[in-house]
Amino acid sequence: MFKSEYFNSFKEHFTSSKVVKFFSLLCFTLLITSIIASQNFFFQSIIENGISQKDIIAQKTITVEDVKRTEQHKKEIAQKVEPILVPAEDDFIKTNLETIQNSISQIRRKNSSLDEKKGDLNVLLDLSDNVKKDFIINFLLEVDDASLREAFDKASLSLVNILHSGITESDYQKGNVKKLIQENLVSNVSKRQVSVITALLEQVIVPNLVVDEQATENAKINAQEAVKPYKVIFQKGEKILFEGEPVTRLKRDALREAGYNLYELNAQGILSIYILVFLVCLVYLSYLKFFEKSFMEARYLSLSAVLALIACIIGVVLPTGFSPYIIPIPAVIIIASVFLNPRIAFILSSLILIMMTMGMQYNTHFVIVFALLSLIGMITMSRIKYTRRFDLIRVGFYLGVAGIVIMMSLYLIDKCLIDVSNYLIIGDCILVFVNALASSIIALGLSPLLESSFHIVTPYGLVELGDHNQPLLKRLQFEAPGTYHHSLMVSTLCEAAAEAIGANPILARVGAFYHDIGKLKRPLFFVENQSYFSIENPHNSLNPRLSKMIITTHPKDGVELAKEYGLPSIINDFILQHHGEGIAKYFYNQAVSEEGAENVKEEQFRYTGPKPNRKETAILMIADAVESAVRAMKGASSEEIEKIIDKIIIERLNDGQLEDSPLTLKDLKIIASTFSRILRGMQHNRVKYQENIEAELNKNKISLPSNALDADLVNKIKELETSKPNILGAESDKDENG
Repeated sequence: MFKSEYFNSFKEHFTSSKVVKFFSLLCFTLLITSIIASQNFFFQSIIENGISQKDIIAQKTITVEDVKRTEQHKKEIAQKVEPILVPAEDDFIKTNLETIQNSISQIRRKNSSLDEKKGDLNVLLDLSDNVKKDFIINFLLEVDDASLREAFDKASLSLVNILHSGITESDYQKGNVKKLIQENLVSNVSKRQVSVITALLEQVIVPNLVVDEQATENAKINAQEAVKPYKVIFQKGEKILFEGEPVTRLKRDALREAGYNLYELNAQGILSIYILVFLVCLVYLSYLKFFEKSFMEARYLSLSAVLALIACIIGVVLPTGFSPYIIPIPAVIIIASVFLNPRIAFILSSLILIMMTMGMQYNTHFVIVFALLSLIGMITMSRIKYTRRFDLIRVGFYLGVAGIVIMMSLYLIDKCLIDVSNYLIIGDCILVFVNALASSIIALGLSPLLESSFHIVTPYGLVELGDHNQPLLKRLQFEAPGTYHHSLMVSTLCEAAAEAIGANPILARVGAFYHDIGKLKRPLFFVENQSYFSIENPHNSLNPRLSKMIITTHPKDGVELAKEYGLPSIINDFILQHHGEGIAKYFYNQAVSEEGAENVKEEQFRYTGPKPNRKETAILMIADAVESAVRAMKGASSEEIEKIIDKIIIERLNDGQLEDSPLTLKDLKIIASTFSRILRGMQHNRVKYQENIEAELNKNKISLPSNALDADLVNKIKELETSKPNILGAESDKDENG
């Protein structure tokens, strides 16, 4: 017994919802990882330890950048860039020359011997390497003051010219200073002054141009970026690799362009792919949980998983050399938009792109093209009305045109840097266009199959259900005509209100068509059908409790009929929730009057529910009651219609019937306004017809041809004019029977 309890506890734990979901996620991520990683097996069979095991021939013309050679060329270009020099502060050089002039003047004025003055001058000036040292010292000490000033003035002017030309560190280190001085001397310098001025300037000149490191580095970078990549072309039929040849980086890039996956198939590689796949799935589930919670159901997740699996399988089985632009990513966008919604379609397709690009090493063009097409597809699909299936083909055409524009723009950018074959550009543009158009056709063809497989009703499926030639609607039309016409009026109200508040108008309209199909089980027990068949109300002879049982079972009967006719489960919500847990007031009041209030409880006369839990079913609850009440009033005024609508909404709010629905007070206000506008149109006054057609014609002197109206037809018209119209129908029981 203990073992049995332990086994049951163990079984219950591992069959719980959370555990099943976790194992489902684990199995899916392992499956996707296996599919993506399977492409690596082929590469492992042709490359071993960096050596090619067979000859590999290019199946198409391949252009590959020789990265190593390009980088080497960039380094060479950068080394050739001359340093950028900027002027430094050079006022101190001129000041030094003036200081030397003042010092020499002071030495000349000293009361000392000539030898002492020469000693002081040798200390002031470094003339040890100058062959004309003695001449220069004698000139500076013995010439008259005017000649000395003239020499310094010419030295100062020459210094200005030299500083303007600029002195680099290189010039200074290479001993080019003397040559630079001689090239920039003023024109009127005598021969005897040249050596003196040159010696003086050599004492003060230092580099006044310094290297701007940042500007020089930027110049090197610009020079490197201007280098065009070296391209190696492998023509179709040419060998990329020979057997036994080492696989260099160039050859690896060529193999990648040829369609080979170059990941190493080891534990690290497989683990990295699995982590990526797991993170992608986690992001997708988190998005649904926080932003699209209604799509966390198993059927929607299963559809998403199947779309991802199909896309990855096609990418893997694609033969080497085939363009990845034939992978039907646009089909994923369109199908997910139809079965889920456009926002989820964009997220799903983007995450699939991430997995495939990283796992299969597609180039950036592939990611950019299909990422932008996903965004365009989301916008386009959100704007179609689903009234015609051909709209999907139009979406495919738009995506194809957008794909061509994107592809052309990318290749035009490439053409600025490298030579791209025009055949490659045209081929990829054609592939993208055909892919998008074919994807829309595939999505259109697969929609019915996916609807039945995953039990998801699409807008197109709803449109088909709204066809009045559907068997169940046909039965309703002939077996319960009053209910059928009531459903038509309610559907008009629901569709308009749903569109006004941003709900699903197609779903609201179709749900309203089928909400009362349960009345087909006992159509004559509902007042709207009794006048059509001219029978007495059978409830007059029944106990109110029995009548309540008959009336309140029509939602349950409707669900049984819906299952019998294969209606989608979402229609069941409209059938079950359009009365919620409301009370059948007519029969409740009748029971109170017959049995006394103390013997009757409201709970005994309530519908079984559940309460409306979505906007569309809540709208139906209000529309169903409003239409029945207004129809019962027969010609209500605009003010009366508005009062009826407000009264019914307030009653449903006070009774708590709308507490599970996402309708806001603003929504209810818009719904009331929409109902009022439509019902006023239904209650419009007609133009009064003339009492006597023949007299009116004579009054206006209008003559008819003899063959226009024969005598029998004229008599028939007169007979119809004098007879009173027979208005069929009876008042509803304040919406219990409606």
